[in-house]
Amino acid sequence: MLVAAGVVSTVLSLGGNDLPDAGRPAQDQLGPVLLVPGYGGGQGGLDALAGKLRNAGRDAQVLTLPGDGTGDLLAQVDVLSGAVAAAYAHGAPSVDVIGYSAGGVVVRLWVARSGGDHQARRVVTLGSPLHGAKIAAVGSALVPGACPVACRELAPGSALLRTVEDQPVPGGLPWLSLWTEDDQTVTPPDSARLDGAVNVPLQQVCADSRAQHGDLPTDAAVTGLVLRALGTAPLTPPTAADCTTLRAGGD
Repeated sequence: MLVAAGVVSTVLSLGGNDLPDAGRPAQDQLGPVLLVPGYGGGQGGLDALAGKLRNAGRDAQVLTLPGDGTGDLLAQVDVLSGAVAAAYAHGAPSVDVIGYSAGGVVVRLWVARSGGDHQARRVVTLGSPLHGAKIAAVGSALVPGACPVACRELAPGSALLRTVEDQPVPGGLPWLSLWTEDDQTVTPPDSARLDGAVNVPLQQVCADSRAQHGDLPTDAAVTGLVLRALGTAPLTPPTAADCTTLRAGGD
């Protein structure tokens, strides 16, 4: 928990009293973007996406998760909460959050349990098993000793997922949930669907896409969708007519 402790220490030294606890950040006030890795904590793909965001003029940071992203998801929520608090303590007008794969579950828990519904300007989740993933259930059942805490928590119907299962996106929080129908890691792929979000299967926009789970953070169309979603225009569902433009914008 060194990462979380360091963030909390920084927040305390700065005062840490500026976290929004009501309403929502103004949509025309762009602040930093925090990217939350998936299970295993790998940052490569998200580093590339963060680079695209920086090229577009945004401040973007990929978080380092405790336990290599395989430990308790609530401990990962603490890291995200600390990073958000640090951003506001440094004067950020808002914070946008991107969660990839299991990182999207961390974001959902943060929104539901830790004040993220008032602190996030916009949220994007990519290929996230918001209702669990079958592979986690299989691991829990067949090889429980090889299925770390986060693996067990990501099994459909786990005690932790049940705490948010029936909670839609809080009203007024722009949230894009994007996934690929060719996902072989998060099954079923539409475990990413979330009531109240703008739900987008990638192939609905780019029918020829063969992107798989690991491709999502670096796919050009996905990057284009993320850049558009984190702008200031209202968040609306894309259409097939947008595919070429989105890919060009994400290259």
